[in-house]
Amino acid sequence: MDEAKTNHSGWIREALARYERPLIAYACRFTGDLETARDVVQDTFLKLCQADAARLNGRLAGWLYTVCRNRALDVSKKNRRSQPLEDGQAEGIASADMGPSDAAAASETKRLIVETVETLPETQQEVFRLKFEGGLTYREISAATGMPLSTVSYQVHAAMTRVCERLRACTEAPGA
Repeated sequence: MDEAKTNHSGWIREALARYERPLIAYACRFTGDLETARDVVQDTFLKLCQADAARLNGRLAGWLYTVCRNRALDVSKKNRRSQPLEDGQAEGIASADMGPSDAAAASETKRLIVETVETLPETQQEVFRLKFEGGLTYREISAATGMPLSTVSYQVHAAMTRVCERLRACTEAPGA
């Protein structure tokens, strides 16, 4: 039993050494805050400690990125709901470079993209988020998910096609 624990600990240490920094950078894109991203990655590795190494054989990178992304999204949603504006903070937001109509249009576009991505099949959602939110290359996505490179390319293309179709339909709709 001690040998099994030692092997598991070594496996965790190897995963930590290889993936901690990239996962922190990935989580930071969701949270916007380095300390929160570190907490997200710590939670990810705590889940890894409880995971069965044999079940994750060959899928570790994809599993880590998926757990990290889900945790980061949960934390980001929670933080958005619970952060009140401080005195003077609203004035800083209002003085952004974009005018009100540009900001509204950008916000609406972002909302449409997020809504559309949430309706995509799970595989397309994952590759889309890894590509556009995580900034990963197709090769990195392939390595992280275990999908062949051609499948990643197809899934990203299919996701982008659906998103573009939705945006086009919304901008061409009467009153848009």
